Formats: sequence, structure tokens, C-alpha cells
Amino acid sequence: MKHDFLYRLSLIVAFLVLVSVVATGVWRYGYVQALNQSSRQAEVDLALASDRLTGQLQRYRELAVLTADRPAFLNAIQSGSDARTRAILLEIADKTAALDVMLVDGHGRVVSAARGTVGVDLSHTPYVQRAMQGALGRSHGVRQPFDERVYYYAAPIVDEASEVTGVIVVAVNIAAIEWDWVGGNPAVFFTDASGVVFISNRSDLVFWNRPVGQAGLTPPSGKAPKFDSYTLGGHEVWDLGWGPYLPKNALHLARSLPVVGLVGEVLVDVQPAQRFAVLQAAAVAALFLAFGAFLFVATERRRTLSQANAMLEGRVAERTAALEQSNTQLRREATEREEAQAALAQAQVDLEQASKLSALGQMSAGISHELNQPLMAIRSFAENGLQFMERDKPEKATENLVRISDLARRMGRIIKNLRAFARQETESLIRIDVVAVLDSALELTQTRLQEDGVALVFERPNAPVWARAGEVRLAQVFVNLINNAVDAMRVVTDKQLVIKIDPAEDNALTLRFSDSGPGIDLPEKVFDPFYSTKEVGESEGMGLGLSISYGIVQGFGGEIQGRNLDQGAEFTVKLMLSQEGDQA
Repeated sequence: MKHDFLYRLSLIVAFLVLVSVVATGVWRYGYVQALNQSSRQAEVDLALASDRLTGQLQRYRELAVLTADRPAFLNAIQSGSDARTRAILLEIADKTAALDVMLVDGHGRVVSAARGTVGVDLSHTPYVQRAMQGALGRSHGVRQPFDERVYYYAAPIVDEASEVTGVIVVAVNIAAIEWDWVGGNPAVFFTDASGVVFISNRSDLVFWNRPVGQAGLTPPSGKAPKFDSYTLGGHEVWDLGWGPYLPKNALHLARSLPVVGLVGEVLVDVQPAQRFAVLQAAAVAALFLAFGAFLFVATERRRTLSQANAMLEGRVAERTAALEQSNTQLRREATEREEAQAALAQAQVDLEQASKLSALGQMSAGISHELNQPLMAIRSFAENGLQFMERDKPEKATENLVRISDLARRMGRIIKNLRAFARQETESLIRIDVVAVLDSALELTQTRLQEDGVALVFERPNAPVWARAGEVRLAQVFVNLINNAVDAMRVVTDKQLVIKIDPAEDNALTLRFSDSGPGIDLPEKVFDPFYSTKEVGESEGMGLGLSISYGIVQGFGGEIQGRNLDQGAEFTVKLMLSQEGDQA
């Protein structure tokens, strides 16, 4: 017993270890996939931020180039600066939001400036030195005494001999450029060649620097905060403790910007990717645990049953004969039950067919009259036609033949409706014209309506009305409702049957059959099998017509209801509309 317990315990521990390994693998795979998606989005965000910064700085680059071409500044260098020159520089700085615009002579000394100090020597600055060589110079740094971060563009001023005689320097205030996107997501910063953060939408990171040969950043002073990094699936992830405005775990991407001499970097929060991976791993682990629990319970149950079977083998052997006899009896009963179910299904089909044939039986006298009348007329017209032919009156004979043809078509239409109504429909739901089916039902019941003196009120639509149903079974429902209405109005003198097709609503079609009879005694039981308002002993009806109609309409996915009106009763049939092109 103890050995069996230890064996089962070891299986459980092994299974839990397997679930942990699989869940870890799923977590890593899901995490990498989520990081791939986050990386693609981060590349787009970094590209947008880089293009935005480059575009804003390029405006001042073009400003420096265009300003250097103005003849007024060449004259100011050659003849000496004056108040007008400073006014022009100040106007340019104000209109372009530049921090300063300076005019530098050939010796690198500032001769005029919009806001700066005249006489400052800039010959040692790299951007002025490059401009003195005839190229466009650029650089960045901190401008004293206000510690302003400034990006410089220097464009050479060339005289008529193509000699560089001076330089136009445009100073750009980086803080003004950052103003529009400070605090935006994700965190973006731009570092220079020495690894110092010069521009960022997180002001806390400005002037942080990257240790040589290492990842991450350190503040310019004080203790370095928590930092760690790892690589997963080719992605660099930083573990940060840099304050509330930066993610604790961030995906790090970098992009070189040679146009402005900076490197753009972005930090994207990977917490959504981690949540996605944890959810995937948890779902897989839950699925495995559920399967394992089910398997464990099934195994334990099987083991328990096996032990119980071992204890009961002796008793089972004693009762084998009785059980075999019982099994034989059960198989016989099961076979009989299956046969009874098949017979019941066939009986239901036969009951629908019998209901149709019963309705045809009730209408047989009228149908015979409908067929006998045109037959007698055909005979009479045929005899008259012979006499007209003998009297050499072909036009009269032709007229009789036309009448005979019309009567034959009428008889053919009646017989076609009877054959269609009497057959067993095996087709599934199809697209049918409800108006045509209703016309067929009215033609079958026309004689009975006339004999009972029932006035029919039916505003027949001019166009087809399409619904999803079975043509024969729907005709059976209409015939049942019309016959029931005629039966109900036998006790009244004013007999009127109103048939109306309501406009379609909510993809459904409603037909109303209203009579002027005495109404329904128990509307809630009218569709129950064998419920009938006819007196006991009447030969017509067993109370199954409406029950069968209810089942047929339900099979179409529709509804049939009955209710009392102020005078008479009304039955409504609701069918699903069918659009052109619907499949059967």
C-alpha cells in the first residue's frame, strides 16, 4: 500500500514539473512574440520622433544657409556692423523663434548678434571652424550663463571672389523644441557621440550619460539608480528604477541620426507583453492541470472500481446466468424501443399526409364539381364546334375551341394543385412565393367557400412575396386555417374571411387569417393535439389540424398564434423572409 502511494505521488510531482516546464516555454514564446510586435511599434514611434526632431532642426539649418546669402551681412562684415544689422538679426530671430542669430567675421569674432554679446571669440568652436572652411557647420552644447541647451548651425558668407569672409551662426533653443512633446509616450531621448543625453521628452534624463562599453545611463551626479539589462529573442530589455515617469521594464531600441549628429533611443514599456505572455502561460497551465486532474480522477476511479470488481468477482459468477438473461431482455426492449421510435417518426409523417388527404376528402365534392363543370362545358363546346364546322362556320368553331382550351387549362391547374397538395414533400426549406402558395390554397378551397356562403376579402399583392418554407407543407397550413375558419362560421349568418399580408418587419413576414365566427373557447389550448371545438360524433376533424400546422410552421423557423377579436378569431402565421440568392 505504501509503495502504491509513493508511486502515485511521484507521478503527480513529475506531472507538475512537466506543466511548469511547458508553461515556462509558452511564456517565453509568447513574451518573444509580444516583444516582436512591441519592437515593430517602437521602431515606428522612434522613427516618427526622429523625423520630427530632424525636421525641426532642419528649418534652422536652412535659415542659416538662406541668411548667409543676404548681401547686407557681407557688407556689414566688410564695412563694419551697425544698429541696422542688429535689427535685421533680431527680426530674423523673433520670426523664426531662434535663440540667437550671430554675425561672425573672418577672425571668428562676433561683430553683431540678435541677443548675444558682441565681441565674443568663436574661432575655437568646431561649427565656426568648419564654416570658415566653406562647409556648413553644426554642433551642440550648453550656453552660459543660463545653462541653456543649444544646437548651432553655422553657414559661411562668401564674397565676390568666392572667399569666406564671415559666418552666420543660428542658435536653436532645444528646450523650446522639446516643449511640444515632453511627457509623451513612449520615452524617447537623443544622445551625442559621447553618450550624453542632450534631448529627451523626459526631462529627468537630460545630461545623463552612458558608461563606456556598457548599457544603460547614469546621472551626472549622485548615486546611480537601479539598472539591469538582458537580451531575449534578439531584443534588449532594460530593468529600470529611474522614477515614476519611466517604465520599470522597457524594450530599448536605438537609431543613428547622422543628419543631426545624434543617436535616437526609445524605451517602450514591456508590461503589456509580459501580461500577454503570463495569460498565455496561465491558460496552458490551467488546461494541462484540468486535463491532469481529470486523468487523475479517472485513474483513481478506475483503480477503485478495479478493487471493487475484484471483491465482487465471486458474487458476479453466481449471478452470471441471471444477468445474461436480463441483458437479453434489455436488448430486446432496446430493439423494440428503437422500432417504436422509428414507427413514431413515420407515424408523424403519415399523420401530416393523412391530414392533407382528409382535407382533400372534405373538399372532394367541391373539387368534383370544379372538374365536372368544365368537363360538361367542354362536351357542349365540342358538339357545338362540330355543328359549326358542318355549317361551314369556322370562326364560330374556332371560338368554341378557344373556350375548350381555356377550360382544359383550368382543369389542368386544378389537378396540378391537387397533385402538389397530395404529395409528400421531401425538400428542405427553399425560397417560395407566399402569394402563389396562398393562391393555390384558395383555389383548392374556393368551392367550399362558395357553398358555405363565405365572403373572401383578400388584397392580393401584385408582386411575389418571398419566404423560406416548404411549398406543399405551407399550402397544407393555409388550407387547414381556411377550412377551420369555414367550420367556425357555420353558426353565424354574416360569414367573412379576411386574409392579409402585413408589410415585412425585422426580416419576418406575417399573414393574418380573420373570421367572423364565435371565436376560440380556450386560445391557449387551440394547438394541443386532439383539442377540437366540434361536437362529439361529428365525422369531420380529430383535433389534429392545428397541432400539425403548429409543428410545420415551427419547422420553418416561424410562429403561428391564435387569438380572439371583438368579432371572431384571428390566426397569424409569421415566416422568415428570403432574399434573392438565398441557399436552400
